[in-house]
Amino acid sequence: MIRSELLLALAKENPELRADDIERIADVFFDEIVQRLAEGGRVELRGFGAFSTREREARKGRNPRTGDSVEVPGKRVPFFKPGKEMRERLNDD
Repeated sequence: MIRSELLLALAKENPELRADDIERIADVFFDEIVQRLAEGGRVELRGFGAFSTREREARKGRNPRTGDSVEVPGKRVPFFKPGKEMRERLNDD
């Protein structure tokens, strides 16, 4: 699903809201998640999962074009852990 499909699904479920209101709600939702992660926090949505960040250490990489060795700096990357209810629904037999 892409963002526009999500907005269409929200509009279908909430016909009383205007399209620009739905888009603004989605923007605030995603911006708040990103802001919390940028601050080093965690976002937990019960039944869905939890967003957090993980540290990646600096390492030596290789430039695929030239084959030269390159230093890759350490960084924080987003991490998602699905909740129990999501895992159960995905593995429902």
